[in-house]
Amino acid sequence: MKSRKLILVTAMTLFAALAIPPWLPAQDNRDHRHKHHHYKLIDMGTFGGPNVLFNFSGSPNRLLNNKGTATGGADTSTVDPFCFNNDCFVAQAFKWQEGVLTNLGTLGGSNSQGFWINDKGQIAGFAQNGMVDPLLGIQLVHAVVWSEEGTIVDLGTFGGYESLSQAINKRGHVVGMAANATPDPNAILGLGQQARAFLWDKDSGMRDLGTLGTGNDAFAQYVNDRGQVAGYSYTNTTANSTALCAKAPTQDPFFWEKGKMENIGTLGGVCGFATGLNNRGQVIGVSDVAGDISYHPFRWDKKGGLKGLITLGGNNGEAFGINDTGDAVGWANTAGDATIHAVLWRNGKTTPTDLGIIAGYGDSIAYAINSQGQIVGCSGCFQNGPAFLWEDGDMVDLNALVPPHAGIQLTAGDAYINDREEIVTSGVLSNGDTHAFLLTPCDENHGDSECDDEGESTAAMIQDPAPVDQTPADVNHGGLKPETLAALRVRPARRYRGFGAWPRE
Repeated sequence: MKSRKLILVTAMTLFAALAIPPWLPAQDNRDHRHKHHHYKLIDMGTFGGPNVLFNFSGSPNRLLNNKGTATGGADTSTVDPFCFNNDCFVAQAFKWQEGVLTNLGTLGGSNSQGFWINDKGQIAGFAQNGMVDPLLGIQLVHAVVWSEEGTIVDLGTFGGYESLSQAINKRGHVVGMAANATPDPNAILGLGQQARAFLWDKDSGMRDLGTLGTGNDAFAQYVNDRGQVAGYSYTNTTANSTALCAKAPTQDPFFWEKGKMENIGTLGGVCGFATGLNNRGQVIGVSDVAGDISYHPFRWDKKGGLKGLITLGGNNGEAFGINDTGDAVGWANTAGDATIHAVLWRNGKTTPTDLGIIAGYGDSIAYAINSQGQIVGCSGCFQNGPAFLWEDGDMVDLNALVPPHAGIQLTAGDAYINDREEIVTSGVLSNGDTHAFLLTPCDENHGDSECDDEGESTAAMIQDPAPVDQTPADVNHGGLKPETLAALRVRPARRYRGFGAWPRE
C-alpha cells in the first residue's frame, strides 16, 4: 500500500489530467482583505516540460527555507522511456532563488529531485547515474546532497544498488535509506535488497543506524538541528497478510539519538511510521490501532511517551506537519467516516481542532504549519479544489489572496509555509499542467514594489522564469564502492514509475 499522502496527491493529479478544473470566482473574492496578507504570485516555471513534482517518497518534505529559496523537481521536455515519473517526462532537481530557476543536474543519468532544503541552501534528494539496477530494471537512484553552490555529492550505498536521501539539517547532516548487498524479498520500497537507515555527514560519511528487534530494514526520514533522527524500522522478518503494512513485516517508528535507536511503538497495531520531527525531539506519525483496520495519528516525546491523537469522530487520521511549539496538523475522518477535515492538534493536547473547509468543497487536508501557527493545505482535495491558508481561526482560499490569475488554480497538491509567511504550493494551469508557485506576503518585511498602499498585491508573475542549466563537473562519490559498479549488469528495461512510496504495494 502506498503512503496515504501520496495516494491523495496522485488522486488530485489524476483529476487534473482527466479534465480542466472548474475555475471558481474565488480569486476575485476580497472578503478577507483586512484579515490576511495579500501575496505576490510567482510561477517558478519548468525546464521545458509540463509539470513540477514536489513529492517522490511520500514523506512530508521541507520545500522552502526561511530565506525564500525553494526546491523540488521540474519536468524537462524529454520523454523518459523508463517512465520513472507519473507523467513520463524526465524531471530534474531545481533550486529556485530570487527569480532564477537552476537545474541542479544528475549523476549522469536522467532524473533527480530535491526533497529538503536547509537555511544554508543545501538540498537533500536523489539523482540517477545512468546505470541500470539489475533487480528493478530502472536507472540507479542514489542519495545525493547539493551544496550551497550547487555541487552534487553522491552519498553512495552500503554495497547495494539504490539509496535515497530524505532530509538535511542546518549542520549538513543527511538522513535516508541505502541498500546493502543482502537479498531481501520483503525489502522497503521493494528494492530486493536490505534497506538500511543512514545518517551522513561530510566528515564521517554514511553511518548505518541499525534496526529494531530482528528486523532487517529501516528508513531514516527526518533529522533535526540537534542531530536527532526519526523514521521507521521493521521489527521482524515475517510479512503481514493484513493491515496497512500488508506484504511487509511488522514495523514501528523509531527515534535515534547518540547511537541508540529507540522503538516509539504503535497504538496497538502492527504498522506505524513517523511523519515529522521538530527541534524539541517531538515525533508525529501514524499507526494502526488494535485490529489493524483503522489508523490514527500520534505524537511522541521522551518525557510524555506515545499519545494517540483523537480524530473527529471517525476511524482514521494522519498527522503531516509539526512546528517547534509542538502543534501538529493533518487530517481526520468525521463521524461515520463521512469525509475528512483538516485538523490541528495543539501541543500537549490530543483533542483536535477542526479547521473546516472552503465553502463549496466537502473535504480538507492540512500539510504544514509554521512557527506562527499559520497552516497551509487543500480543500476539495479530490476535486482540484483550492489551496488554503488557515490563521486566527479562519480558513481562506489562497486564490483570493493573490492577484487575478485567469486559468490558474492554486491547489496544494503539496504545500509548505516558512517562518517568513512565504508559501510554496502547486497550481493547475488551464491546460491541466501543474506548476510550482511561490507566494510572498505584501508586507514591510518583503518590500512593496508590487503592492498598493493597502498592502495588496497588484501583479502576478505567471511567466516561466529563465531556467539556468547546471551540469556539475565535480561529482564527489562519497562511499560508492568500485565492486558495486562492477557488479552491475544491464537487463531489458521495464516500465517502472519510481520506487513508489512507503509503505510499498
